[in-house]
Amino acid sequence: MDTNHVNYGLALSAEEQQPIEDTPNPLPRAVLRLNNVMLLDGEWRFALDADDAGLNESWYLGRDYEHRATWPGSVEMHLAEARGLSDPARWHDQVVAWYEREFTVPACAEPGGRCMYQLTFGACGYETRVWLNGRPLRTIEGEDVHYGEYTSFSFELDESLLLPVNRLTVRIADTMDAETPRGKQESHVYKRGGIWYQTYTGAVRSVWLEVVERNRLRSRVSVVSLVEDRLVRFNVATRIHDPGQYTLRLQVFERPNGHSPATEPLASSDFPLRLEAGQKQQRVVLEVPGAELWSPEHPQLYRLVAELIDEHGYAARIEAQFGLRKIEARGRYVYLNNEPTYLDGILYQPGTASYEEIRRHFRAMKELGCNLVRVHIAGVDPRIYQLADELGLLLWVEVPSPHSSTPRSRQNHRAELLRMLALMETHPSIVIWSLYNEDWGAQDIASNAATRRYIIETYHYMHLEHPQFLVVDNDGWQHISWEGRLKSDLLTAHLYTPALDRWREVLDQLTAGQMDGVAAFPLVVGDPFFYRHQVPLIVSEWGGFGFPDYGGPQDADARTEQIRQFKHELRQRPIAGDVYTQATNIEDERNGLIDPQTGELSVPAGLLDSRTKPEASPDPPMPTV
Repeated sequence: MDTNHVNYGLALSAEEQQPIEDTPNPLPRAVLRLNNVMLLDGEWRFALDADDAGLNESWYLGRDYEHRATWPGSVEMHLAEARGLSDPARWHDQVVAWYEREFTVPACAEPGGRCMYQLTFGACGYETRVWLNGRPLRTIEGEDVHYGEYTSFSFELDESLLLPVNRLTVRIADTMDAETPRGKQESHVYKRGGIWYQTYTGAVRSVWLEVVERNRLRSRVSVVSLVEDRLVRFNVATRIHDPGQYTLRLQVFERPNGHSPATEPLASSDFPLRLEAGQKQQRVVLEVPGAELWSPEHPQLYRLVAELIDEHGYAARIEAQFGLRKIEARGRYVYLNNEPTYLDGILYQPGTASYEEIRRHFRAMKELGCNLVRVHIAGVDPRIYQLADELGLLLWVEVPSPHSSTPRSRQNHRAELLRMLALMETHPSIVIWSLYNEDWGAQDIASNAATRRYIIETYHYMHLEHPQFLVVDNDGWQHISWEGRLKSDLLTAHLYTPALDRWREVLDQLTAGQMDGVAAFPLVVGDPFFYRHQVPLIVSEWGGFGFPDYGGPQDADARTEQIRQFKHELRQRPIAGDVYTQATNIEDERNGLIDPQTGELSVPAGLLDSRTKPEASPDPPMPTV
């Protein structure tokens, strides 16, 4: 590959020579566009708009900002700093804040009008408006206002608006609205305390300016592999300003070995495309002979180089890493690459942890013996997924839920799901998606046919458009049965008790097919569902030992022994996996096994590793009706 390509900018050699997990990556994204990038992190001017007067008073045309704030950072911390407080400030209804800074544009390396400037926010929200030199900007998707706070969004900057020194103004607004995706942050419905956390919103990830091509591939690539045929299905997104004939060239390389990059591709193919102006999704298929499969024991990754080549031979390039793997729920087991795999999982809530702390947590979870991490109902730094790819950790991800069930909350939920999917589909580590958790945002799931219909339709959509994932409709409680078919690939239950005898009792009831009286709510709603081991059974939350609401010992040695006993009981039954709650302490929940700052374990290494290859034996006797 040509490392002298004009798109390559800063420090390519460092990227090539070190494993990604050990290379500082300043940008919260996984798909790479190796060009000139200017981070706009650091000190910004800041003002609280307590009366929401800034739009009417045209603050974006210029004003004196009385405070300074460090981006990235939360509105809560910026409010506290402005008030001279050390702890994050709380707000109870609505917060509106304005940020502003100046910047100069980097030089465009390619003459001839091929390049332009793109401004990207790694995440910001919930409602974000942006002005350049007093002129409003629209996102590439055509939004005057961007809604959402968990994924990135970008603006193309019209050169006619650019000056030698440019003023960037950002207005961020959020509310305690229960109809917006909030995860476990407090709202008008769920107040802070116990398992509900302080809000953490606003300028939460980096913002950067980069030089991009006018006609290019966007950093949105999905990968679907069928391990039987070694074919890889790539979905790419093109962004075109100049209609014409283009060639999409895909090349797959071995990952760098730490000494020199691979020079000969394992596979390569060209795809001619006639492209109109705008944005387009395109699926192409590439055969990768002899490719090895990705798994936690062998996290084999490959490097994709994708180029969009115009009629003059100019190539706009992006790169991504990917792996080939297949996940399937069949009968009693979850199958990874056609092998039955027990899921030794742990619940993880990163909260406000830095990326460096998250890296320590992930290594510690691997040391505990986990092969699965359930990233609980939060939008997180996307580098977390790349880290899991590298380390060999399966990921179970979830849509941050709204806190009420209404047509608008379902609309917001779907929009958040689609935004997340667009940026998370290159990662072999991501194997399971939860649509909802414990009825949050779907409290009327048992009584409202519209709620169930939305979840069923979303489940079917995921199966058709994103077949590389398993999908859980409503984790832990009240799964939907329609005509006797479970609208979830896994039957999951949240079981909490510190008493070993009661633990044995509920596990026996669960595996016998008892759907009521096991978890906090019935496990199935809708049409009757008769469990006969036809779907894998996952205890997707248990433990919580040390958290007062769940009971259990405070002493580390006693906790260790209790975990061993409870894990032993799980493995004696036809259960496909379990998720211990949880990895680290967070706010009021004091049930972690890993120090949040250092990543050190408070229990022995390997404690959660109980995997043995399931024997190819017939299913256990059917439960009696």
